[in-house]
Amino acid sequence: MAETSPGRLNRRRLLGGGAAAVGAAGIGWGAVAMTARDDTSRTSVTEPFYGTHQSGIATSPQSQAAFVAFDLKPNVTRDDLIGILKIWTGDAARLTQGRPALADTEPELAQRPARLTITVGLGPSVFTTAALEHRRPSWLRPLPPFAIDRLESAWRDGDLLVQVCADEATTVSHAVRVLCRSVSSLVTVRWVQRGFRNAEPGRTPRNLMGQVDGTVNIAPGPDFDRLVWDNGSAQPWLAGGTSCVLRRIAMTLDTWDEIDQEGRELTVGRTVANGAPLTGTAEFDEPDFAAVDANGITIIPQSSHIARAHHTHDGERFLRRGYNYDDAPAPGRISNSGLLFAAYQRDVDAQFLPVQQRLAEFDALNVWTTPIGSAVFVIPPGVPAPGGYLGQSLFES
Repeated sequence: MAETSPGRLNRRRLLGGGAAAVGAAGIGWGAVAMTARDDTSRTSVTEPFYGTHQSGIATSPQSQAAFVAFDLKPNVTRDDLIGILKIWTGDAARLTQGRPALADTEPELAQRPARLTITVGLGPSVFTTAALEHRRPSWLRPLPPFAIDRLESAWRDGDLLVQVCADEATTVSHAVRVLCRSVSSLVTVRWVQRGFRNAEPGRTPRNLMGQVDGTVNIAPGPDFDRLVWDNGSAQPWLAGGTSCVLRRIAMTLDTWDEIDQEGRELTVGRTVANGAPLTGTAEFDEPDFAAVDANGITIIPQSSHIARAHHTHDGERFLRRGYNYDDAPAPGRISNSGLLFAAYQRDVDAQFLPVQQRLAEFDALNVWTTPIGSAVFVIPPGVPAPGGYLGQSLFES
């Protein structure tokens, strides 16, 4: 049989393979077309860009995320900072609506927004560079050291943050590349942290320890407005904004795998099966930390993760968005996995720090979890309408 190029071979099979082949191909095309229609309806969904608040915070969490921190290059000025934020505003406004950014070299990849959101944050040094120290929130600084921390320089701090979330990894990757490339003359990438989360609709996702993760959270509404969004009382320019604390938490899965189910449940304070507290039967049952068994032993151990993380008063609540990461392991290791834990709150000092301090002091889960990255950013308010830019209230109010 004479050699035939792959192109001609495929063409013969599709067009010259007889009635049976044509019939089979027809069935295949129908299935592909049906899948494509369903896929298109899912990936064409958009989230709004313009509004009082930046999207990507109150937004229902997407399945894919990338957090990118940047360092400003030497001699960057206040005007340069404004330029960066204007470029990112324009690019984000287009990309989130399924349109290519200006000078987009892969415009086809922008056609699948898949609920893309782009959220921008500012680190402490921005206020020094812009000569705006008097407008820096009092809580905007690195977290204090904790005994459990083993922070690595590769995952710490940053001058600027871009949080990119979508329901498709390709969409996230394309947006990250566009946003990095458009300002490469003024910044360098400090770190990129990518994560994922998956769950059935209406269900809470699980982390890579197998635990239901994210049960206790704040839903959009009055509590959200009060606890997450800043009201501008201390810094008027920040009204409608918030803060973001990003912690990279490594999980020692190689030894966690050796713990039996009862040990895991006592460590976390919830059942593995459905995430119910050990004093309840359903995931969203309120835990009873005072309940004891027949021997007078507390059913939910005081050292369990949920006991230590539980707020002692309403002012310690904050919004959590967690994403798993699963990177290439070091030689001789089975895994290099963990959690990207993003917390959003009006005041880091009043809301996040007390909870983190309790966890650092006496959390049974600390045996298998280690914070290796930490950064704090202020999230400016959103852009109310076209013509404005992210951070405008900071620079022009």
